[in-house]
Amino acid sequence: MISAPEPLARFIAEVEHALAQPAAHEAVSAALARLVAHDDWLPPAYAQPHPDHYQQYLLHADPAGRFSIVSFVWSPGQATPIHDHGVWGAVGVLRGAEHSQHYVADGTTPPRYTGDGHTLHPGAVELVGPEVGDIHKVSNAHPAVSVSIHVYGTDIGRHPRHVYPAQGGIKPFISGYANGPETPAFSA
Repeated sequence: MISAPEPLARFIAEVEHALAQPAAHEAVSAALARLVAHDDWLPPAYAQPHPDHYQQYLLHADPAGRFSIVSFVWSPGQATPIHDHGVWGAVGVLRGAEHSQHYVADGTTPPRYTGDGHTLHPGAVELVGPEVGDIHKVSNAHPAVSVSIHVYGTDIGRHPRHVYPAQGGIKPFISGYANGPETPAFSA
């Protein structure tokens, strides 16, 4: 691990402090909004797209397993499958734009839209998780690379989750991370 850039180190400390408070999700969301308000701190190695699929880079995993911070990097036209998280989370767009469409899915019938999707632009933050609607599909809504910063209430790259195929059903998956030796996670 290497030392985090100052804005990220400050955010890590804010998340640690927020998790000890009663309104943790709101405090984490506000701190994430401050972090993504400035696009001058993420090292380029953690914003590298892949030509075939989105990338998920681990920025920081809490040693006690309470949270993780991840950068998602999307080339034009890339999207997630319909998926869940199983834990609380917050997503903040750092650059570009992302379209999010929420679904209801029970695994026996095809997933169904829940209202119109919406687009998040730089500085926007959205909560995800079982309490606020946990099943969605996200896609790059920008003609260039988009980057978002996510914080989750677990080490999300190692956490069992589910994909909901368009024809129905549920498939388990663990997302993992794109990090290699040149992109180690940051210490606080």
